Amino acid sequence: MRYVLAFLLAALGARAASDPLGLAVTFIGSDGKSHTTSLSNIALYVAKGEAVSPFITAGPFTAVWEGSIHADLRGEFYFQAELNGAVKLDINTNVAIDVAVNDGSTPLSKAISLTKGANKIKVAYTSPKNGDAYLRLSWTEKGTNTMPIPPQVLSHPAANHDLKLGRELFLEFRCNKCHQEIKNSGVPELTMDAPSFEGIGSRRNAAWMARWILNPKADRPSAHMPKVVSSAEEAQAMATFLASLKVGRGVPAEPPDRKATPPEGKTLYEALLCAACHDATDPSKISLAQVAEKFPPGKLAEYLLAPEAHFAWIRMPNFHLSHAEAEAFEKQLVGRGLPAEPLPQADTNTGRSLVQSRGCLNCHNLQLESKATARKLGTNWDTGCVVSAANAPQFDFTPAQRAALQAFGRTDRSSLTRHVPAEFAERQMRLLNCRACHGQNEGFPPVDILGGKLRPEWSSQFIAGDIPYKPRAETHPRGEPWLFARMPSFKSRAVFLGNGMAALHGYPPKSPLPAKIDPALAKDGQKLGGKDGGFSCVSCHAVGSVQATDVFDSEGINLAWSAERLLPQYYRRWVRNPLSIDPQTKMPVYFDEEGRSPLTEVLDGDGEKQITAIWHYLLMGEKMPPPNLGQAQ
Repeated sequence: MRYVLAFLLAALGARAASDPLGLAVTFIGSDGKSHTTSLSNIALYVAKGEAVSPFITAGPFTAVWEGSIHADLRGEFYFQAELNGAVKLDINTNVAIDVAVNDGSTPLSKAISLTKGANKIKVAYTSPKNGDAYLRLSWTEKGTNTMPIPPQVLSHPAANHDLKLGRELFLEFRCNKCHQEIKNSGVPELTMDAPSFEGIGSRRNAAWMARWILNPKADRPSAHMPKVVSSAEEAQAMATFLASLKVGRGVPAEPPDRKATPPEGKTLYEALLCAACHDATDPSKISLAQVAEKFPPGKLAEYLLAPEAHFAWIRMPNFHLSHAEAEAFEKQLVGRGLPAEPLPQADTNTGRSLVQSRGCLNCHNLQLESKATARKLGTNWDTGCVVSAANAPQFDFTPAQRAALQAFGRTDRSSLTRHVPAEFAERQMRLLNCRACHGQNEGFPPVDILGGKLRPEWSSQFIAGDIPYKPRAETHPRGEPWLFARMPSFKSRAVFLGNGMAALHGYPPKSPLPAKIDPALAKDGQKLGGKDGGFSCVSCHAVGSVQATDVFDSEGINLAWSAERLLPQYYRRWVRNPLSIDPQTKMPVYFDEEGRSPLTEVLDGDGEKQITAIWHYLLMGEKMPPPNLGQAQ
């Protein structure tokens, strides 16, 4: 049997390597203004009265996806849409779907032939007159178990996205902190902070601060901080003043006990995949060569326990290390760097004056008046800091960055007042380098499925570090460690990311309330989860406090946490055919292409009813009674 995912993976070789993944999307507002960008999938969710794009006025809109869908072999596929609004799907010369739906689903389309290689695809969606706008397009090769079309088989010609990049750079480089006519409302990043100066002399070595101030990009090519001094003497004076700002803070409380240790032969640095973001030989990553010079003794461990303590929007995540782990990190990393050097003597008052006058306090918090001013933003950004003009902060933008900022400067910048959750999530997942781990390592699901898999409420809590359990345990039931890596937290972005990931997949920020538990169905689900006449789910999955009984490779998720994590739509797709989502999964396929079950004695072998019964069992959460373990009672 040939499953959809195998077909899709094979199609990767047919896609032109130079073409970006996903499709080009043009959003058209009711006033006729348009903006073209790209999306990785064919889905969206826009709450009534909100904007579909930062560059489009809120209200009714049309969205048109265009590009190619690739196949390595000829095949026939069926398509289905869940939507509120109207949609037309064209593939090559075939119209697969052309319908308006009031908050519901279309039936499966007729069979649509895909030829070998690139097939033209166009999806035109019009928002509804009433209610929220949403679209989720899925397909299947055989049977009735549809799944989203993955970005790996979609492509579009590369295009210029200067406007989008310029807006992103404006936010990332905190331009509104100096040009304060842009108010802190709309896009969440307008409130983005920088490391606090309060007590910074206790947390950073003075010599390192002087070198950083003199030329931030010399240590970190990706630095957002500009050069604001003209000499080493000015940098030393500012560092001397900052070094005088000393204050202690309490060490964060010990997190829940970590029983697991890194796998044999691996350091903590390796086990937590730190090299995904840190590499001295890769200019796109952050070098750790100056760690010893940067942190006073003991302060690196203190920082690692709570990186966000003095910088809420920091990209360094919180791994919820134990004190012992943080100390082990410091011992390992400090040995990589050079010892701190003394700072040449400089005048503290001169440093204070420079900090006040050079714009530092527009970004960095300190109980001290800022005396820096910046001109109002016009539409001509051919002077000033964008082009590193004299007497302006030196950002050293690349030509491409400069062109993008200038293109954005020519707009009215009203896009900064519009927060589009999907756009935020797409941008921040890229900037936070989520794909460096997700989809690359065992136990890390691909980023491209998360918004269609997880309830946004749970995602937000998980990203914030507020879920008290790990979905997958660090230790195997037999006692040895097997999945040591852990999800770090990004608290400042958590709610925005959870909502935005859902919107990217066509789901609202609040998932529907769980169905009322049907006791009879839950009882059937309990039987189906057990070993006696069931699917033996308990062999690989724990159920609350009941341990999995026969794990031989990788332990599954504790089933008591499944319903609060998973969107019901994803649960059904997964149980119907887990291999169509993850070809590496150990989860067996129990149902055939039409959803029929091999267990005919429960609910007459109706697979859909059995899947519903298991869901009602899962809805019981931590109150789930244990399934039958196949042992003598």
